[in-house]
Amino acid sequence: MTRRIRRFLLPAAALLLTACGAGGSDAAPAHGPLASEAKAPGPAAEHSLAGAPALPGLGPVTRAQVPAAARQAVVVTGRDRNSPVSEAVLYERSPAGWQATRSWPAHNALNGWTDDHSLGDLRSPVGVYTLTGAGGLLPDPGTRLPYDHSSMFTATGAGFGGEPLAGSFDYVVAIDYNRRPGTSPLDGHRPLGSERGGGIWFHVDHGGPTQACVTVRRAHMKELLRALDPGRYPVVVMGDAASLAR
Repeated sequence: MTRRIRRFLLPAAALLLTACGAGGSDAAPAHGPLASEAKAPGPAAEHSLAGAPALPGLGPVTRAQVPAAARQAVVVTGRDRNSPVSEAVLYERSPAGWQATRSWPAHNALNGWTDDHSLGDLRSPVGVYTLTGAGGLLPDPGTRLPYDHSSMFTATGAGFGGEPLAGSFDYVVAIDYNRRPGTSPLDGHRPLGSERGGGIWFHVDHGGPTQACVTVRRAHMKELLRALDPGRYPVVVMGDAASLAR
């Protein structure tokens, strides 16, 4: 039986205005607490194992945002500040430190990245965010995250290059930016206010830039969903390379 998580659904018309990938491109983004601000078991001061490899490409400011409890991290590195092209790498943390296990080509927002995301700026937010909920138009492919299987994940319209968006929401993972962690990706509550956007997700790549989401190919979304383990407190670390190196 499909697992469900408690959610606060928007009407279908509102969803098209606020969720990734709808309404003519990837629709409006989502915001939530930094992963370092989210509640997670374990001490919050330690950010890497002593003497063990840390997450590569991250400077001290970014590393300080990664919770000590995190044992999985998806690092999404943009080609540059204004590029929609990026790479996503899944890291697992063990006593030996952080080790890459998978790497996937990705897209981000049309105009690149920003440290101060707002609704409609066509940039993805730089930061570290928890990953606590998933869902999709298709049934759960085997994730350990709470999964909301719903027809509300139907995507319509076309992307910035005219590519069809159909199927973009077959699988999604909510990025906890301006949202309540642990709720469905469809939850419309915006703790920072609606002007800061809402509905930033990992979802299926439609062949072009997004409004704020991060996309990887369908097969890679299934890999990501099957790999993420809430018991390992997964986070996403995302931004252009220069920002992440701060």
